[in-house]
Amino acid sequence: MWKTLCAASAAWFLATGSLPASTPDVKTEVKMERQSLNLTQEWDKVFPLSPKVSHRKVTFTNRYGITLAADMYVPKEAEGKLPAIAVSGPFGAVKEQSSGLYAMTLAERGFLTIAFDPSYTGESGGEPRYVASPDINTEDFCAAVDFLSTCDQVDAGRIGILGICGWGGMALNAAAIDTRIKATVTSTMYDMSRVTANGYFDAMDADARYEQRKQLNAQRTEDYRNGTYAQAGGVVDPLPADAPQFVKDYHAYYKTPRGYHKRSLNSNNGWNKTSALSFMNMLLLSYSDEIRSAVLMIHGEKAHSRYFSEDAFKKLKGDNKELLIIPGASHVDLYDRMDVIPFDKIEQFFRTYLK
Repeated sequence: MWKTLCAASAAWFLATGSLPASTPDVKTEVKMERQSLNLTQEWDKVFPLSPKVSHRKVTFTNRYGITLAADMYVPKEAEGKLPAIAVSGPFGAVKEQSSGLYAMTLAERGFLTIAFDPSYTGESGGEPRYVASPDINTEDFCAAVDFLSTCDQVDAGRIGILGICGWGGMALNAAAIDTRIKATVTSTMYDMSRVTANGYFDAMDADARYEQRKQLNAQRTEDYRNGTYAQAGGVVDPLPADAPQFVKDYHAYYKTPRGYHKRSLNSNNGWNKTSALSFMNMLLLSYSDEIRSAVLMIHGEKAHSRYFSEDAFKKLKGDNKELLIIPGASHVDLYDRMDVIPFDKIEQFFRTYLK
């Protein structure tokens, strides 16, 4: 009897945030505060603005009280309520780079889109800066859906998300929990939990992982002592002659006029070193096999990261899931190569499932 009551109380607490009372509760409301952000009004993307779309800055707040900044793109010929797509990524990038290009291109094709900076990065709020979190960054996608669901121009029953690189894993994680998401696309996906805990190609064993934990926890002590957060560094520069091809590809995007942006972590000093701890301890794709909505996963044939999408796809269930491998494409080709990114396929997928 006591165990049953304890279990019932625990379930109630998780669902409501309070223990059941014998007297009627006094209802209270917690106000959602929106932080004032300093948003750049000039066009500072690494791609030109399309004459086919209208653009404006918007903000929205996630469940942790962090205000996020986004670029909204609306097709100029739009009429009525539109299907909508929220876009973010790559990991360490900002909305002025690849995600903005995807969002603007999909807006040209008839969707209302937003490209947002995740918590703690770019023009979005959150302190300390340059932090990544599997939970909070998954929530960022859900918060984008909150915003789109209440936007006057959006059909709330036709909302999708698109995650690039590390935000592909966040997008899948969001799709597993948020039933309002009707369709999800991942492009050149990284599973950030897996690569952080196991290294590339799962080369890290438990002993190596333990040594990394020791180093990161020593860094926590040092950070607290100094009152600052050490950063891990962005894409290596100058580029070593013996760098792997995928590192050369990153450099060619983030460190050249092709993709460099002053607010991009990968273009500059990178994440806080201790951000890696949460990814080592919390698995992103634990419930991806329970995603019932449609999923399209896109990856390059020659991408070093291809195995992340292939293995994640094996867990997905249902006849509304698809893996598309782009012949000859590298990981970074899917950031901005308009002749490589399969926008026709992405448009067709969203039109099929956002209806």
